Amino acid sequence: MPQKSSVPRRSALLAELAVTSRRYMASYALFNQAVADHLGLHPTDLQCLNLLGLEAGPVTTGRVAELTGLTTGSATRLVDRLERAGYVTRARDTADRRRVLVTTVPERMAEFGAVWERLNGGWAALFDTYDDGEVAFLIAHMRRTVELSATQVGKLRDGTP
Repeated sequence: MPQKSSVPRRSALLAELAVTSRRYMASYALFNQAVADHLGLHPTDLQCLNLLGLEAGPVTTGRVAELTGLTTGSATRLVDRLERAGYVTRARDTADRRRVLVTTVPERMAEFGAVWERLNGGWAALFDTYDDGEVAFLIAHMRRTVELSATQVGKLRDGTP
C-alpha cells in the first residue's frame, strides 16, 4: 500500500493533481482534434479507428457501440462516415447472414498508422525518461483510468449523477 504524506502536503498534491489532470485531459483532447483534422475525420471517428485497429478482426456495429460508448444509432452513423471516408467496409457475416460485419481497409489503416508512427518519436523519447517501475506505474494508471472512464461514460449516458 502506498504511503500517504501529511494531510497539508497531501491536500496540496491533490489540488495540484486536479489542475494538472484538467490540463492533461484538455491537451489530449486538443491533440486528438489536431490529428483528426489532419486526417479529415471527426475526433470520435479517429478514436473509433484507433480502437478498431486493436480488435482481432471484423466487428459488428454493436461492438463499435460498445467500444465507443455510443448508442447503436450513433455508432451506425459513425460507421457510415468511416465507410464514406474509405476506412471501413461492411459485409454480411458468412456464418450468420443476419449480422453485418465492419472491417477496416488495410491500405487506409496503413495511412492512419503512418500518421501515428510519425508522431510516435516524441512519445518514445518521453517514455525513455522513465525507469521500468515508473513505466509499470503509468501502465497501471492508464488501465485503471480506462476502466473508470468506461464507468463514468456509462453513468453519463444513463443519466446517473
